[in-house]
Amino acid sequence: MMKSYDNFFLKTKNLKESREFYENMLGLSIKFNFQEKGMIAFKVGDEEPAIILKDVKTFPDVKPTIWVVVDDVKEEYQRLKQKGVEFLSEPFEIHTGMAVEFEDPSGNRLGITDYK
Repeated sequence: MMKSYDNFFLKTKNLKESREFYENMLGLSIKFNFQEKGMIAFKVGDEEPAIILKDVKTFPDVKPTIWVVVDDVKEEYQRLKQKGVEFLSEPFEIHTGMAVEFEDPSGNRLGITDYK
């Protein structure tokens, strides 16, 4: 079961320029900076979900993506797969748990993650 929003991923062609825009123009503060891995996350108010910019040089197939939290990615992956959802990969490890992405019939990218 999908419980809450996790993060919102957006692509950037220029991480430095985008950081300048989000930090100085929009006034968002950095939640985490993994620039060496091609990502920077920005806090939006007191919300837990962040806007995470992904550099197209590091992630050439990046698309705007919404991740939601589930109790167990591997279980939800199996449940959704049995219903016919086609995933972009097998579940993979991230810093906070597991994640996996898929697309809806219109090509919008979604992901599920857990905090195990």
